Amino acid sequence: MNVPFELNSRASSIDSAMPRLQHWQNGEKAQGTFSSSEMDRRHAAMRRHMAAENIDACLFTSYHGICYFGDFLYCRFGRKYGLVITHDGVTSVSAAIDGSQPWRRTRGDNIIYTDWNRDNYWYAVRSLCPARGRLGIEFDDANLEFRQALSQEMPDVDIVDVSAAAMQLRLIKSTEEIEHIAAMAEIADLGGAACVEATAVGVAEFEVAAHSTNTMVRAIAARWPHAELMDTWTWFQSGINTDGAHNPLTSRRIEAGDILSLNCFPMVGGYYVALERTLFAEFASAEHERLWAINCEVHDAGKNLLRPGALCSDVARQLNEIYASYGVLQHRTFGYGHSFGVLCHYYGREAALELREDSQTVLEPGMVVSMEPMIMLPETMPGAGGYREHDILVITEEGNQNLTGFPYGPEHNVVQS
Repeated sequence: MNVPFELNSRASSIDSAMPRLQHWQNGEKAQGTFSSSEMDRRHAAMRRHMAAENIDACLFTSYHGICYFGDFLYCRFGRKYGLVITHDGVTSVSAAIDGSQPWRRTRGDNIIYTDWNRDNYWYAVRSLCPARGRLGIEFDDANLEFRQALSQEMPDVDIVDVSAAAMQLRLIKSTEEIEHIAAMAEIADLGGAACVEATAVGVAEFEVAAHSTNTMVRAIAARWPHAELMDTWTWFQSGINTDGAHNPLTSRRIEAGDILSLNCFPMVGGYYVALERTLFAEFASAEHERLWAINCEVHDAGKNLLRPGALCSDVARQLNEIYASYGVLQHRTFGYGHSFGVLCHYYGREAALELREDSQTVLEPGMVVSMEPMIMLPETMPGAGGYREHDILVITEEGNQNLTGFPYGPEHNVVQS
């Protein structure tokens, strides 16, 4: 009866001897997505905010926060991650299961916590942050459990929000960021061409998407040989599946006369771009063509409205008037566009830059925003389906620069088998 006790005592002794933190520097630092001067610019901008608000350190925990300031995109898988920015250092906090990959990718230092004690993550964070003072965290990413643990682990720290300030920094893109997004937009155009190439009556949605995704991944590997190949994807929707912009792939097979949605999303270094187009298989009915042309008219008008000084809410309201003039405003499904940068379908959102009636952001040079009007008519109505076009535009001093080159509209995208 005493054996389990003896084994547990021995196990406890071994556990206590295991290291709580590790510093593994296996290999060499990877080539960054951006230059050292670009990353220094981001750190300096955040530190200016910290100085103005008397913040001693920031603990970023979101995918987008860590990626933007550290160039490291983690895989959560049930564990906690972080990036601590102080006035003289930048350090990512990662789990031992990832080995040295976080150190190789982080534009700064890295500290690893092990699994041997349940609170080793917090042990690592405490080692990097002041025991007293003001600590900035992302309120929009920290759930209740995290906040409670942080308060228990660091009781003498005053916790403040830096999520809104960090988002404002991300809204204005640097020259390097715009060049990166522009190169990725070219990859998206390649993915769109691959979608059209694979589209034919009888082909399943997932088969079209697979061809597009593989085409984009190969192009990314050739253009950025130092990059991690992750998260690039394609949604290709047909028929009734076009009623939602984010509907997943299915095995539904394309039928003649189907409305189709092409959605290509290349991802490099955590940065998202998109190409979205309405297509038809073989032919489009007269009502489908009429509705499609209306949506293209809104798309064209919207691009002309994206200029410095424009108020996001005003853009939305002016485009509403066009839909209303055709009696289809009630079929609009979401806002007219959003910001680009470090975001994906499972993380990130620069919510301040959305073309919606409730957004009071004024467009400025250096912002990158989509124009993507969509209307959806249910199966019970003529012309049923979801219509969506999507371009990426950089706001310039004079107006905007369109980064998307793929054609759109009834004269281009009725696909013949």
